Amino acid sequence: MADIIWGLATSHVPSIGAAMDNHKTEDPYWKPLFDGYAPARRWMAEHPPDVAVIVYNDHANSIDMDLVPTFAVGTAAAYDVADEGWGRRPVPPVIGAPELSEHLVRELLDSSFDIATCNRLDVDHGLTVPLSVYCPEPGDAWPCAVVPVLVNVIQSPQPTAARCYEFGKAIGQAIRSFPQDTKVAVFGTGGMSHQLAGARAGLINEEFDRRFLQAIENDPESLAALSREDYVREAGTEGIEMIMWLVMRGAMSERISRVHDTYHVPASNTAAALALFQDLGDREPAAV
Repeated sequence: MADIIWGLATSHVPSIGAAMDNHKTEDPYWKPLFDGYAPARRWMAEHPPDVAVIVYNDHANSIDMDLVPTFAVGTAAAYDVADEGWGRRPVPPVIGAPELSEHLVRELLDSSFDIATCNRLDVDHGLTVPLSVYCPEPGDAWPCAVVPVLVNVIQSPQPTAARCYEFGKAIGQAIRSFPQDTKVAVFGTGGMSHQLAGARAGLINEEFDRRFLQAIENDPESLAALSREDYVREAGTEGIEMIMWLVMRGAMSERISRVHDTYHVPASNTAAALALFQDLGDREPAAV
């Protein structure tokens, strides 16, 4: 049976990927962010998954804005890296896990989630930056296969935080019912607080971000109870991406252990964070 071994919540700011691609991680502006990643990266390298289920949003690079699914699952054998207007990132293509993908689609449909399927998909920074946060030097291939799970957080009305949390629970049940012996990591991506346009462009709410970082471990229900308007008011129009962290948290068991977290302002014009959790189940925490 498949087993969820850890969950990672991480920002997917495109400039984080650009800093890695252009060898700027030791520059004074970027060094504090990447120093904060280091303990989590060491731990994840010691506990590699076979498959990463990555919850993210496409930024109108592969999903046409005329037809935006609320929830979708990639089912392809491989995913090219999207050209977002300045060329493709110099990272490997993403290898899929179609058997697990098709299992998730079937189980989620049976759990009353109406899932769109993406049989062809170019993945943008929303997915590739989190992969680089996990594995900064993949060489010719990423160290694990990937199941992309897409959530609409850019076109109103977005799913509620409560629905995302329940979606995550359904994903967790579906993963655990997969009959193959597979180690799975679940990524929740996006955020933290930021707003890219309008009168509040540049908004960062550190107090809200830090409350969220604490509650995601032991009180996710309080975060799921917040409305769309709560997230936009507190975290900005793009900060609503944080509801994707609740998909990751919902997929994990109730018994988790925080391995590492870090919070940094700013990364570009965004509050950036990482929180790594081991899914304990019946296990004891692994050494950090």
